[in-house]
Amino acid sequence: MATMEVKKLLKASFVRECQYPEWILNVVLVKKPNGPWKMYVDFTDLNKACPKDSHPIPKIDKLVDATARHAPLSFMDAFSRYHQMPLYPEDQEKIVFIINRGLHCYKVMPFRSKNTEATYQWLVNKLFEPLISQTMEVYVDDMAVKSILDIEHGMDLRKTFDTLRTFGMKLNLKKCVFGV
Repeated sequence: MATMEVKKLLKASFVRECQYPEWILNVVLVKKPNGPWKMYVDFTDLNKACPKDSHPIPKIDKLVDATARHAPLSFMDAFSRYHQMPLYPEDQEKIVFIINRGLHCYKVMPFRSKNTEATYQWLVNKLFEPLISQTMEVYVDDMAVKSILDIEHGMDLRKTFDTLRTFGMKLNLKKCVFGV
């Protein structure tokens, strides 16, 4: 099972094989409530060794309030959120996990490691800084484009899409709703 998951990660170019790691993390297989097994990397020891990133995560109630009085809204979700953030090459071999076929390290920010949420929030705050509070609100990987007037919404979406395209960010279209 873990081998199949690693093959998917390799194919997506999210991980690579490695040989001389500083850390080796274990893999845990967990059966999901709907039936399939899911591979998780156990970051417990690495998370204990890392300092906490205190970058603030927005408060949901404030974001909801910030969209009040806006007629059209579009809701978007980033595809594989953290996996869209590449790791510095020199840091990749600090996040190594072991399976029966060898050692692999992440080339992108992995899920469930300490500070991923704060780091991702910092990233989207920087990328969308000119739009946040004006025509957009962002909560980690969830984005809302807001417009006061219907006729402005297309242009507000265009600015968001231009930023996404500039930085190579992808959306999960199955979780996006436009112009509601």
